[in-house]
Amino acid sequence: MRIRDSTVVLTGATGGIGRQLASEFAKAGARLILVGRDQVQLEALCKTLPPLPSGALLGHQAMAVDLLSISCRRKLRDLCAQQDIDLLINNAGINDFNLLEDADPEMLNRQIELNLTVPVLLAQQFLPLLRRRPAAAIVNIGSAFGSIGYPGYSAYCASKFGLRGFSEALRRELADTSVRVLHVAPRATRTALNSDRMVAMNEALGNAMDDPQQVARFILHRVRHDRWGHCVIGWPERLYAWINAMLPALTDGALRKQLPVIRRFAASESTVPTNTSNSDLRGENV
Repeated sequence: MRIRDSTVVLTGATGGIGRQLASEFAKAGARLILVGRDQVQLEALCKTLPPLPSGALLGHQAMAVDLLSISCRRKLRDLCAQQDIDLLINNAGINDFNLLEDADPEMLNRQIELNLTVPVLLAQQFLPLLRRRPAAAIVNIGSAFGSIGYPGYSAYCASKFGLRGFSEALRRELADTSVRVLHVAPRATRTALNSDRMVAMNEALGNAMDDPQQVARFILHRVRHDRWGHCVIGWPERLYAWINAMLPALTDGALRKQLPVIRRFAASESTVPTNTSNSDLRGENV
């Protein structure tokens, strides 16, 4: 897919992965429509992006949108309908590390709505725009937890499992059209999305992590070289996802051994290693 001179709609643009996606796609010559909740942050991000060629009719745009609002999503779609949209990247998301019994019901609902329902509805709204283009795509940013159910993330896993299934079905539904679908599942990534308890648990378990720029470059590479479908970023996470699908009992046993550590950090609001800072946060996406 040609990136240069394309127009990309990116949700969750001011998050850790979102900022890097904006930077990498802009450096590749794309025009960005940045979508998030804070107009000031979005405009500041716009100013950091490489300028478009002098002949470009439109520059990068910043749009503050509440994606949980039907009217705001419709407003976003209507504005984009006046332009040529080549790529929709569903990157916005939220997670919450808590045992199900202790979780806030409102937060459980928000995770399902923002991580799953919103990408489905945005894809539906943008499909008529994308189908006008000779080559277009939808990229859904999922999580390794969309292939491996993990204690303390039950609602998050449910939303990301659902996003993976939706992406697979939509990819097959659009196989005879000009619109392609990519589902990317990052493993733990350094972002400011997560609480200190998540960071502390990852430290205790020795979980690997990626820099958001690595994730963004991986996604850009897949899109640029027409490598669609589903992929989990990172090794051995890719292997773990395969084992969980083929031999789930093995994963059950491995996670049972981790359960005391997971419960300890899920139950604590203040258990944070002294060497952990807010500049070194780990999350599953965005």
